[in-house]
Amino acid sequence: MHNRRPSRRHAGALLNFRKIPLAAAVALAFATPVWAQTAPEQAAASKEASKDSKDKDTRTLGTVTVTAQKREENLQKVPISLQVLGDAQLEQQNVKSFNDYAKMIPSLSYGTAGGGVFSGPGFVQVYMRGVASGGDGNHSGSQPSVGMYLDEQPITTIQGALDIHMYDIDRVEALAGPQGTLYGASSQAGTVRIITKKPDPSGFSAGVTAEVNAIDGGGIGHVLEGFVNLPINSGSAVRLVGWQKHDAGYVDNLHGTRKYPTSGIVADNANLAKNNYNTADTAGIRGALRFELNDRWTITPQLIAQKQKAYGSAGIDPMVGSAAAGYDASSAGMAVKHFNPESSNDRWYQAAMTVEGKIGNFDLTYVFSHLKRDVDSESDYSDYGYWYDTLAGYGAYFYDNNGALINPAQYIQATDGYKRTSHELRIASPQDNRLRLVAGLFWQQQEHQIHQRYRINGLASDLSVSGWPDTIWLTQQERRDRDSAVFGQLSFDLTDRIELNAGGRWFTTRNNLKGYFGFANGYSSGSSLPPVDRYGEAGCYAQYGAKANWVSFEGAPCVVVDKGVKQSDATYRLNATWKIDDKKLVYATWSQGYRPGGINRRGTLPPYVSDFLTNYELGWKTSWAGDTLIFNGALFRENWKDFQFSYLGQNGLTEIRNANQAKIDGLEMDLTWAATYNLQINAGFAWYDPKLTANFCGWLKPDGKPETVCPAGTLDPNGNVVTGPQAASGTQLPITPRFKGSLNARYTFDLGPGEAYWQAAVSHAGKRRVDMRQAETSLLGYLDAYTLVDLSAGWRKDSWAIDVFLNNAFNTRAQMSRFAQCAALTCGHEPYTVIAQPRTLGVRFSKQF
Repeated sequence: MHNRRPSRRHAGALLNFRKIPLAAAVALAFATPVWAQTAPEQAAASKEASKDSKDKDTRTLGTVTVTAQKREENLQKVPISLQVLGDAQLEQQNVKSFNDYAKMIPSLSYGTAGGGVFSGPGFVQVYMRGVASGGDGNHSGSQPSVGMYLDEQPITTIQGALDIHMYDIDRVEALAGPQGTLYGASSQAGTVRIITKKPDPSGFSAGVTAEVNAIDGGGIGHVLEGFVNLPINSGSAVRLVGWQKHDAGYVDNLHGTRKYPTSGIVADNANLAKNNYNTADTAGIRGALRFELNDRWTITPQLIAQKQKAYGSAGIDPMVGSAAAGYDASSAGMAVKHFNPESSNDRWYQAAMTVEGKIGNFDLTYVFSHLKRDVDSESDYSDYGYWYDTLAGYGAYFYDNNGALINPAQYIQATDGYKRTSHELRIASPQDNRLRLVAGLFWQQQEHQIHQRYRINGLASDLSVSGWPDTIWLTQQERRDRDSAVFGQLSFDLTDRIELNAGGRWFTTRNNLKGYFGFANGYSSGSSLPPVDRYGEAGCYAQYGAKANWVSFEGAPCVVVDKGVKQSDATYRLNATWKIDDKKLVYATWSQGYRPGGINRRGTLPPYVSDFLTNYELGWKTSWAGDTLIFNGALFRENWKDFQFSYLGQNGLTEIRNANQAKIDGLEMDLTWAATYNLQINAGFAWYDPKLTANFCGWLKPDGKPETVCPAGTLDPNGNVVTGPQAASGTQLPITPRFKGSLNARYTFDLGPGEAYWQAAVSHAGKRRVDMRQAETSLLGYLDAYTLVDLSAGWRKDSWAIDVFLNNAFNTRAQMSRFAQCAALTCGHEPYTVIAQPRTLGVRFSKQF
């Protein structure tokens, strides 16, 4: 049903208590009687445990167990740059979403999709260590360079990772640098793993949390969460988690008009004007069952599902109130003036199963996962029509069936369907052996069903794609990405202090794209293009002749692209670790990461090949002062060869080029200090110098390599006069600041019959480019440096707790990312800036059972 539009529901509806999450209801129903029967015993135990903890545990920093290398290890013994946020830290800093933990991890950066893609939650683009080329491509672009995992399962789709609600989470592991040996494709620059809390057969537990928050200048939001852990027998348990939240808005869609210069038509958005426009409502469940077959084998099936309805724009428009943009009203602040509906209805689930057991004394693990995600979205695309009309008289081309000029404003109705299935089978030798092995097989397939309909109301039939009224452009495509691999890593204790590691991953990737994209023949006959390069209905005529010969593809006129590419290669890793003593180690690593290649839709463009990142790293892991101070860090250089660069080319077609070479030099450090028994300080800092090491001219040489010599005054392959490289050697790569850091201090103290705390967290990011190309940068500009301060305080007694928090305490207008509705050289005259959520005051109540 391609004509179906997402249903709209008022996002700020009052809370309906019948929609409290299942797990929260279960927790209340089952946990309250148990708590009532055992409250005195629990209170006494909690009080004694609190006393013991204060006297002993909080004076030192406990061991953090991670599984970053596919086996359980002490964080301080793992010779990679790895930052971990444990469950206590996640709870203490009120981490609920990706944005919350991203500011705590210096190596992590992110951007927002442009090119007409809905800009709300669930579409974030993740980067690590400055490995980002920017650009403004869309669904036909490169795969991500950072792998996102939920437990053992990948959760990354082409247009962004799933927006996981961060509740009942055990830890977040951020692995900086190439992880191409153990994690493979899309872990080129790093991997982020969200590890959930698992079913625990040792005892019953449950909890509920309720939060209300208010945004300065915005609306009021809330969060409801609950979990219950139910033992079945001595080896089996089930864990259920549920959440429901309303994210309040703070961006207004102001009433205004816009006059199109060619026709003189005036658009009015009175029916869409609304305050606090960018709201989101989310509900989800997660369930896991641990079933112990015997003392050597366990099976853990898992299911997570979420539904999110989001509205409005994530960005603010600096042109609001500007006569240069055709507006007749003026206003300042966090606002846009959009003329078409904007929403997203995002539904997804992921089913997974992990089987763990032993064959002899080897550990065998099998992991299966299946992700299905469906997104219905609608986006305002009126900037495209306005700026093309302003710059090139675009409005003269659009008329109705009577020949009268019409409002050329476009809007997009899209349906995206994602499927991802993966299998991994691996074996690990005993951890205490002198020679240790992790080896396995991996296979996955991704599918993206793409439907995008660019509409202009009242468009003439001869300008509309056949069978799709009012549709100036239609994309109806099926994209498939498959990869398979064999991987292994050997570790050998040369002495009791020196460890050597070597690993490799041998992979095969395939990328296929099939379907229709383009205009109606009545709008663009494509006569100026060679037949192989024609698309839309012009491509149908070029490939199949008369209309009677066309074979429809999922409702579209025909298939104009049916391409595929296959590539096989390998990545490797070498590491040497010197354990100075039981508390300190240093390591040296050489490693590689890759991102699969693929095809270009435009017929005359060659496929783009896999790009590789080679990492040279020196790092250290140290504990000091009786385990009260942990200081870790890494110094590295990364060479990025033939990196993929996605951008919107002629007629808004995504083009992917292997741009050229880049280099990233960096230093990362993190510190945890138990200053006293009741004061703990956490800090993380990163310095990066990411830059091009060769010119980016924007085209390929006859041998398929990127051109690097393009002096001003010469001609490009299309006969256009060159003004110089689009991005010169030495240009800073976009997205990532040269410096990023975070600092958190938490102080606990006795207050009456309970324990209180105060906490302050500071995060800072430096100035950043938005695009590496000079012409685009002159329009989009730079993102300013920012510093955010979050404050909180709370009190806990036995199993009850209350927390008060003030996020973005100084109401800083922090610029997080920037995008335009279409290609930057056109819509870049009116860019949108995504800002940090304004000052937010919240109160949270929680109860453990």
